[in-house]
Amino acid sequence: MEFGVGIVENIYQHFRIDERQLIDKVVEWKETVLNQYSPKLTDFLDPREQEIAKAVIGEKGEVKIALFGGTANTERKRALIFPDYYEEEENDFQMTLFEIEYPSKFVTIEHRQVLGSLMSLGLDRSKFGDIRFASEQIHLVVATEIADYLRMNFQEVGRAKISLKELSFDQMIAHEEDVQEMSTTVSSLRLDVVVAAINNLSRAKVQTLIKHGLVKINWKTVDDPSFEVQEGDTLSVRGYGRSKFLSIEGKTKKDKLRVVINKQK
Repeated sequence: MEFGVGIVENIYQHFRIDERQLIDKVVEWKETVLNQYSPKLTDFLDPREQEIAKAVIGEKGEVKIALFGGTANTERKRALIFPDYYEEEENDFQMTLFEIEYPSKFVTIEHRQVLGSLMSLGLDRSKFGDIRFASEQIHLVVATEIADYLRMNFQEVGRAKISLKELSFDQMIAHEEDVQEMSTTVSSLRLDVVVAAINNLSRAKVQTLIKHGLVKINWKTVDDPSFEVQEGDTLSVRGYGRSKFLSIEGKTKKDKLRVVINKQK
């Protein structure tokens, strides 16, 4: 059974050209489930990828999608795509939660160090879910298929020796997000213009950040200052935090765009 070309073209219209490869991949997953009558488990998806997957699978039809990342409010999640008669369970998502134990009295560990150390083991980012910090605790969600490999090989973060302790997901560090809604005006939807307005920076400063690969749109690095931001985009700037471009609320008398942003404090 094949997914109609017209339906795919319609979905293309709602997403950027560089996202079509993922759309095609989700279509392939859907067709596999339809043809084999068995569930398909993906690697971890970021929120934008989850949004695309849900749009492609749809809410009505013979194939369903469920997302889970360990707790209800995780950011990165695995998707389970399955026939409509199938009843999914938490175990279907095949995830393991580790606490990273390290000499916290003597060293400080940051998110980028944990991720960098994991990537240095030759593993893909898609095999890892959320990495959470609280006080001196660090929790890491991983795909169960790499859990044993990590137990044997993940022994250092930076210069700190570490060990892993497996936990149940009801012990996972809670995610606390402090978000402030703000409105501002911009002369255009260029990436450098929007980021400058949100973070109260000069365009020259923002252009430098963009060219150094420090700015992401929807969890993907963008190195073009003229890239156009759209409603619903998540923007992150290393050292300045993350924000979500919510909506365009019209124009001012000076023909500027009035926009609404959710900015993490």
